[in-house]
Amino acid sequence: MILFYSNTIEGNLIRLGEDESRHCLKVMRLGKNDSIHVTDGKGNLYEAEITDVGSLKVTARITKTTQSPVSRGFRLHVAIAPTKNSDRFEWFLEKSTEIGIDEITPVFCSHSERNKVNHDRLNKILISAVKQSLKIQLPRLNQALSFKEFISKSIPGIKLIASCLSGKELEIQQAYTKGQEAAVLIGPEGDFSESEIESAVNSGFVPVSLGESRLRTETAGVYVAAVINLMNRS
Repeated sequence: MILFYSNTIEGNLIRLGEDESRHCLKVMRLGKNDSIHVTDGKGNLYEAEITDVGSLKVTARITKTTQSPVSRGFRLHVAIAPTKNSDRFEWFLEKSTEIGIDEITPVFCSHSERNKVNHDRLNKILISAVKQSLKIQLPRLNQALSFKEFISKSIPGIKLIASCLSGKELEIQQAYTKGQEAAVLIGPEGDFSESEIESAVNSGFVPVSLGESRLRTETAGVYVAAVINLMNRS
């Protein structure tokens, strides 16, 4: 199955955006009367028949709608420092989406090597990963925040901060319980500062370890997604 994405659905009609229309017409060589599968990223999968094509414009009529379950039993929010190399951060977005993640917040920390991100480009990476992995729920990508702004927010569920400073942290498998909603903070290559960890703990975050190896930021993010998803399958 080839999956397309659209956030323009009016009644029983779906309109593909320019990029999706290009992929449909130029790459897949589809045309009028052909059937396609489309997700709106909100848990709905549509089967549709192409009714109109133009210059990078595709309109299709919905023939069947399938909704995903209301909940998969848990929810994962990863707040992570963008890496200096943008390709590595995009790799995290892609792989964590394929594995399963619900919400992502880029967080700028004391030791961060980047202080801005291209939100639109990152969202396109997420859409591409959703389509590739045949998921119908698009992870929520929040606007980037400073560390202080993030920990001061009201965050539901258990709050964890992955660090290797003290060596006394619980393993994430010990701190997390199957079925919980979780927010996990992951720092930059230089880790969080001691003052950041202290502030996070004072805000209710539990320090956790991701194992004995020192992981790159993007690897840590994928590791967290894999562990939480596996724990909820067991």
